[in-house]
Amino acid sequence: MKKSLFFISYCLLLLSVQSIFAQAPKPKTINIENSDLVEVNQVLVPDGILLTGNVKVNHDGVVLTCNKAYFFQKENYIKAFGNVQLVQGDTLFLNSKYAEYSGNLKKAFATGDAVMSSPDATLQTDTINFDRNVQQVFYNTKGTIVNKDNTLVSKSGRYYVEEKKFQFLTEVTITNPKYVIKSNHLDYYSNSGHTYLLGPSTITSKTNYIYTEKGFYDTKKNLAHFLRKSYIRYDDRLIEGDSLYYNRNIEFASATRNVKITDSINRGIVKGHYAEIYKLKDSMFVTKRAVAVNFVENDSVYIHGKKLMVTGKEGERILRAYNNVRFFKVDMSGKCDSIHSNSKTALTKLIGNPILWNGDNQITGDVMHLIGDNNTKKLDSLKVLNNTFLVSRDTLGTGYNQVKGINLFGKFRDGKLHDVDVIKNTEVIYFMRNDAKELIGINKNVSSKINLILENNAVETITFFNKVDGDIYPEADLPENARKLRGLVWRGDERIKSKDDIFTAEDNELNDKLVQEGKDEEAKDKDVPLKVRKETLDYDKKKPAVKPAKTSTKTKK
Repeated sequence: MKKSLFFISYCLLLLSVQSIFAQAPKPKTINIENSDLVEVNQVLVPDGILLTGNVKVNHDGVVLTCNKAYFFQKENYIKAFGNVQLVQGDTLFLNSKYAEYSGNLKKAFATGDAVMSSPDATLQTDTINFDRNVQQVFYNTKGTIVNKDNTLVSKSGRYYVEEKKFQFLTEVTITNPKYVIKSNHLDYYSNSGHTYLLGPSTITSKTNYIYTEKGFYDTKKNLAHFLRKSYIRYDDRLIEGDSLYYNRNIEFASATRNVKITDSINRGIVKGHYAEIYKLKDSMFVTKRAVAVNFVENDSVYIHGKKLMVTGKEGERILRAYNNVRFFKVDMSGKCDSIHSNSKTALTKLIGNPILWNGDNQITGDVMHLIGDNNTKKLDSLKVLNNTFLVSRDTLGTGYNQVKGINLFGKFRDGKLHDVDVIKNTEVIYFMRNDAKELIGINKNVSSKINLILENNAVETITFFNKVDGDIYPEADLPENARKLRGLVWRGDERIKSKDDIFTAEDNELNDKLVQEGKDEEAKDKDVPLKVRKETLDYDKKKPAVKPAKTSTKTKK
């Protein structure tokens, strides 16, 4: 019983195998449509047919023409000589001096000044292979591809007929009138001009230099989207970010996440998580934990605002920071509503509730200007207008040294306030101590003007001018409520003591969120094709976050 079951199973398997082979279609035969002379020459073409003059053969939609051919009917194979052309529909033309074609395998081989033409591009190389089963053309000799917009040169490549895509896995160069692209892994769609850069690649032009390890470039519309270790370098600026959008037509770029823009001439860096750069308008906008870092007096100044704008040509740049601005330098820090800094005039305006900490001194007023020296590249002076207050804690007590007046004019030495004049309706409360730091008394008076000389951020001397009215009181004779001038507000708990303090808890939370999003996205997209941003393709709909600012260097007085 077991043997009979085995025999039945064997028969069924045999029948199924025979059925499969019976269903497999037989290869179509190469048909000879024309030849001026057909002859059998066993010496020249053993087991074959010699075709001479205006040879034309057809096989399953492919037409081959040549001057002479050897046709091996048994193998369904043909060798073609002289003015060979293989045509597939109206999409592919393959010309060469010599070619071979297998009707059984549906594969062609062409060599000798081989040229492949399609409606969108022409490939010239020494040897071309064409596999009709997968509709792919490939070559391993130096090839040149030319279309309306670009010229591509590579050592090897592959062409996907249906997709109209060239793929290069070795060194390839695309030359365009406006730029040159070089890459070791590149996909190029000849009909659309879309180029995918999938390895270390560069794009060089007269205006900039671009590097990417994963990017997209529309060679017809001159639009691009770059990821992974990408940057755009101009003569004076380097733009980096996790994701870069670029429009060459208007020299506009936007960057997202971990954005860093380096100004090599003015020695400045601007960071954030979103930026827009208008090269032709000399305008830049940065937001999302934005910070500008400028190198001054062998030190760095950090300026943070919800929005930063940098406009103007080199040497005439203007920095604007908006909304809850905070800044830090090793010996100076401050806060205000906004900042306007002009590199040409070396004038920095702190606008809206400004407060400045220089050493241990807290300075406030309605209007505050920091003035630099463009020759020495150092901070030169400070101007505070209306409701001036200069306050510092008495280091050995609980009181406050206070100077109050209408205006303040100060001079800096080595980045620190050294010579300070406070004028108009000046008032002073100062805790006087001897060399042993013992309290001598509390100086409280009014005058027309006060001059202070500071050393190491501590008052060295005080000089009072005109209509001086006041006295030095023993500590016991001056009650607590008389030791503070009207309007005094000590804001020591707000003092910015490090470059990290310029960011609020909200800023840091946003930063952590965006950084983690970037890491997750990079890990997810590491081995998948580039997802081109929709605005890259729909560039007419691309709208900037803000309009580019005018580059005028005029400032309000």
